[in-house]
Amino acid sequence: QVRLVESGGGMVQAGGSLRLSCAASGRLFSSHSMGWFRQTPGKEREFVAAISWTGASLSYEDSVKGRFTISIDNAKNTGYLQMNSLKPEDTAVYYCAAHPFYEQLRRGAAGGYWGQGTQVTVSS
Repeated sequence: QVRLVESGGGMVQAGGSLRLSCAASGRLFSSHSMGWFRQTPGKEREFVAAISWTGASLSYEDSVKGRFTISIDNAKNTGYLQMNSLKPEDTAVYYCAAHPFYEQLRRGAAGGYWGQGTQVTVSS
């Protein structure tokens, strides 16, 4: 059974940094693209960042470009989201996702896998 488990969330002051981790069962990221989404109460889940399973394609939501970095360590079957210069508007539950197809991952399309989420809170 495929599992994605996020960790690394927490509370930080504005301007601080956090690194989220997404541990996958098996060698999922050797065949699936990985991404991060976030959601705040009353809003739809939104795309944050994605990386193809080859590492050749990367994309970021405009508001996080230059501040967030997505990466994968295939040896550890783990994906990461390094978040720097955090802002209060980054506060959300962050979800890791994996999908066989990069573009469908970016759209949050069905057919992929999701973690349970980890809370990130940025105080001003």
